[in-house]
Amino acid sequence: MENETFNTLKNLGYNLEHNYGHGKQHLSTVFATLMMLAFLIDQIQEACCQYFQAARTRLQSRTALWEKMRGMFREHLISDWESFYAAIIWGYEHADLTPKGIRSG
Repeated sequence: MENETFNTLKNLGYNLEHNYGHGKQHLSTVFATLMMLAFLIDQIQEACCQYFQAARTRLQSRTALWEKMRGMFREHLISDWESFYAAIIWGYEHADLTPKGIRSG
């Protein structure tokens, strides 16, 4: 279990590297802690969130999902997580990531 976790953090999109142990004062510790927190949230979502599970299934790998998410954060205003994951799963029509087939107002 321990090796699987560190393998995931190092090789599957989290980019945990040895250099997180080196840094001035506590910055490297803060970065490593934030990465572990992100990993914990991802594990909870993967176990409990149907939208996250569907998005991960659609893109087939964590790395592909992270790249898609990064791109969407750069290009679009994200109003809520449900719409965000729905847009990954089914595509979107507008810059505000309105999922296809859902019209507001």
